[in-house]
Amino acid sequence: MVISGFDPYEDVTINPAFEVPKALQERGIWDDSQDSTNLSQDVEVNVHAVNIPVSFAKAWPLLRETLEATKPDIVIATGLKHSARSVMLERCATNLMDAAKPDADNATPRRMPIDEHGPAAYWTRLPLRAILRYFAKQGIPSSLSSDAGTYVCNSLFYSLLHWTVNRENVLAGFVSFPPINDDPHAERGLSLDQQIKAGQAVVRKAVWYYLHPSSGNILLDEARD
Repeated sequence: MVISGFDPYEDVTINPAFEVPKALQERGIWDDSQDSTNLSQDVEVNVHAVNIPVSFAKAWPLLRETLEATKPDIVIATGLKHSARSVMLERCATNLMDAAKPDADNATPRRMPIDEHGPAAYWTRLPLRAILRYFAKQGIPSSLSSDAGTYVCNSLFYSLLHWTVNRENVLAGFVSFPPINDDPHAERGLSLDQQIKAGQAVVRKAVWYYLHPSSGNILLDEARD
């Protein structure tokens, strides 16, 4: 599987979308606690992490190059959502670029489609409700998010889901992490350790769903309900 993150953001000391993918590649998908996702630790999951620039023009081509080289069954893209209080599970990607600030290339596309001939939106294939329920049991603050905004995160997510259209057996989704905050009673943000555990759980749930889909096809049932 491939998990992507972004290069350091401006004015962000520790970027969870950089640290979490790296940690999953180095540590694997199992944390120190007993797993309750019904996924045997005998299942081999190879995690390939890739960091990409915060660039409308460069982010997707770099991720696509990685996907074509590794041919993963599961792809999870991650990003940082500055305003988030918890881990955000993104439900869909919209066909819109509308940047309020420049990207890494100083580009600021405003109210432009990502793909002039593409649909208005794509839905994720990750089992979001199952992940959300598992987070609740583990005490990891999380919620569903209607979309990943209109900046580079959304543009990457849309292109990724478009890429999966003709790859029915590939699961893909996007997780937005909040800022890192080690205060146990933080009003916004989570500790890096919590976010790494959240990333591990997302991968385990995705692998379980890939191996045991709720229907003959790996479709959108849990993502839409």
